[in-house]
Amino acid sequence: MAVLTSFAQEEETVEKYTSHNKGKFFVLFGGNTANYTDSDIHFTGNGYDFTVYDASAHDKPRGWSIDYINPSRMTIPQTNFELGYFISDHYNIAFKVDHMKYVMTQYQKATVSGGINLPDSEPGSQYNGVYASEDVFMTEDFLMFEHTDGLNYIHLGFSRFDDLTHLISSTINTDVFQINLTEGVGAGILFPKTNATLLGKERHDDFHVSGYGLSADIGLNLTLFKHFFVKGSLKQGYINMPNIRTTNDPSDKASQHFIFFERLISFGVIFKI
Repeated sequence: MAVLTSFAQEEETVEKYTSHNKGKFFVLFGGNTANYTDSDIHFTGNGYDFTVYDASAHDKPRGWSIDYINPSRMTIPQTNFELGYFISDHYNIAFKVDHMKYVMTQYQKATVSGGINLPDSEPGSQYNGVYASEDVFMTEDFLMFEHTDGLNYIHLGFSRFDDLTHLISSTINTDVFQINLTEGVGAGILFPKTNATLLGKERHDDFHVSGYGLSADIGLNLTLFKHFFVKGSLKQGYINMPNIRTTNDPSDKASQHFIFFERLISFGVIFKI
C-alpha cells in the first residue's frame, strides 16, 4: 500500500509541459481583415503638388480559400505570420509580418488642394489647374491608389502570456487543453508594393520601404495537446508612410498616415529545440 501511495504521489508531482514556457519557440500563420481611418494623401512630383483630403479606403479580404496554403498564391489573401521565442514563462518576443491590403475607394468624391501643371503633351494634363479645396471624383484617369501586394507591416513584437485555464476549472489537464491571454505591443517598418495610377503615369511596381508602424494587440490562445494552438486576436495601430513610390520617376512620391484596426485568426505550433 505504501509503495502504491508513493508511486501516486510521484505521478502527481510530474510537471506538465505547459507549466513553463521559457525556452520555447512558436510559429503561426493565419489570415486577417482590416479597417482604416480616412487619411490625407499628399502627392508631389515634376509638375504637380496636391493633397487628397479624407480619402476613404478598405481592405480586400479573400475569405476561406486554398490560396492560404498554396505557396504560389499566398500573397493573394491577407495573411499574418509570426516566429517567436519565450524569454520567460510570461514574456515572448516575435518577428511578425502582417500582410494587409489597402484600397482607396474608387470614384469617391474627395476634396483636393494644390496645383497640377503638366506639359500639354503628357497624360493627366487635362487636370492642370489650381485646386483650392475643390471636390474631385477619384476616377482611374485621375488617381487609383492601392497597397494590395500589400500593406506589409514587418515588425517586432513583445508580448505577455497568461494561463487562464484555472478560471474555468482547476481539474483541466493543461497538457490537453489550455486557454491563454496574450497582450502585446509592436513596432516596425512598412514595406508595401503600391499599385498607383496617378494622372495617367506608368506605375511603380516594386516593394519599397515607405515608413513605419506602431501597434498594440490582445488575444486568446487555445493550446491543444501541448504543441498545437489556435489564436484569435485584435490589433490596433498607427501607420506613417512619408515615402511612398507612385511612378517609375523617383521624384514622384506620396505620403499618408492613418490608424488601422485588424482582426486575426491564426494556427500554430509551440515547441522546444
